[in-house]
Amino acid sequence: MADNGWPIFGFLMATAALAVFSKRIGVAYPIVFVVAGALLGFVPNLPAIQLQPDTIFLIVLPIILFSGGWTTDWTEFKRNLRPIGLAAIGLVTFTTVMVAGIAHAVITGISWPAAFVLGAIVAPTDAIAAEVIADDLSLPRRIMTIISGEALVNDASSLIIYRFAIVAALTGTFVASHVVTQFFLVSIGGIAIGLAGAMVISWAHQFIRWRDLDDEVLENVINLFAPFACYLPAEALGVSGVLAAVTGGIYLSRRSSKMSPDARIVGYSVWEMMTYLLNAFVFLLLGLQLHRIVTTLGHDSFERLMVYGIVISIAVILLRFIWIYPATYVPRWVSKYIREVDPAPPWTWPAILSWAGMRGVVSLAAALAIPTSMVDRDAIIFVTFCVIFATLVIMGSTLPFVIRFLHVMDDGRMDKREIEIRINALEEGMSRLRQLEPTFDSEVEWEVEGRIVAEYQHRIQHLRGHLELGPESEQETENAVDHRLQNAALQAERQAIQGMRRNGKIPDDIYRAIEYDLDLSESRLRQS
Repeated sequence: MADNGWPIFGFLMATAALAVFSKRIGVAYPIVFVVAGALLGFVPNLPAIQLQPDTIFLIVLPIILFSGGWTTDWTEFKRNLRPIGLAAIGLVTFTTVMVAGIAHAVITGISWPAAFVLGAIVAPTDAIAAEVIADDLSLPRRIMTIISGEALVNDASSLIIYRFAIVAALTGTFVASHVVTQFFLVSIGGIAIGLAGAMVISWAHQFIRWRDLDDEVLENVINLFAPFACYLPAEALGVSGVLAAVTGGIYLSRRSSKMSPDARIVGYSVWEMMTYLLNAFVFLLLGLQLHRIVTTLGHDSFERLMVYGIVISIAVILLRFIWIYPATYVPRWVSKYIREVDPAPPWTWPAILSWAGMRGVVSLAAALAIPTSMVDRDAIIFVTFCVIFATLVIMGSTLPFVIRFLHVMDDGRMDKREIEIRINALEEGMSRLRQLEPTFDSEVEWEVEGRIVAEYQHRIQHLRGHLELGPESEQETENAVDHRLQNAALQAERQAIQGMRRNGKIPDDIYRAIEYDLDLSESRLRQS
């Protein structure tokens, strides 16, 4: 029994080591994972881990897609629906068809259905990779919205095509007219099931609050159940589980105000950790699959697969450029209305969008989920990894340099808008306190109100300091001093309670309660 735990222990150790290494060298963790997966494929005497193909989808897709929906800005998504749709549906279809044609012409013996399976697998982009890589570069908000929105929807469109191609590859039957009809049916059905499942989960949250059962652990357990509550019924009914999970994530994110504050704080960390672990799981599992493929191939076969992988990788990269530029400018040339309401962006924007077409965990999961009975399975897995490696390592590692070279940076308006909204909220809070003054009938209430108002006024003054223009302004210096002194005070508090804990003067439950408050204060200070 104990021997069965070693693979899990090894996976967690590898994940922790890779996390530390990626931080140490300053490289985004998806790039580190894909390189680690490649190296793992050549390590001798690795254990053979076999999972049922459908298990990969069940473990990975619901949580990854639900998490993506949860972090989607629905208002910005709707505002950019046209470019997102052109990329998520048009570009996916274009890439799938073109890659299928190239693969059928280049890869010896591959059938048309198998070529379409490969095309559908490498068509969707990975938002996590692009967002992590560009996180510190302050890209314009619209570019990030299109990148994340495209990745959210193109997973659904590509995996619907993928399902049809898998069936065609296994049965030898394919009717194009049926695909178009079924595409819309399974899409609409997936959205409907996702909304229904999310409504049930939302009702469960309301029931907890109504019964005064507020508990951040219980609420987040329900949230972890939510992706599967949306995905599994949709799959059982033959509609898109992918769209169901995405829809559920968006709906529940918009309803997250119904959760307790503690549950929301815990929830963001839970989703971030789950996404990280699933990325590590899929990339390391792929390394084990590559190990099996590499060891069973002869030298000539390995070289031939490498050539296939290079050709398809170059095609995937170029096809994105070929689509993005016309999709950006042609609609504006054709439609006067689009030109007026949405003027053409500079040429550097589609260049960034084209360069940000990294492939990632969804493509990997789809490749690993190919039925083992499919003849070209190993070749498709190997070529898929080559595409992911090329787009993540080559394009991903150079994306920061491309962004800086093209000078595509956020103008800071959204940061200022955030500060203005925070100030407005604080002013509303002070206004409410002023309204309550006529009800005060004790000196204590006046004293407490005065203290709270003073704190609010200080925070408003602090935030307005960030709106001051010029990095050398006096107010900016005051804000820096404020941060430094508050940090010093918080660290002194931490040292005090840590010393009392070491000396046995306070129990752990009191220590953790105080530490939790200090953590919240420090987190708020970092964001201010």
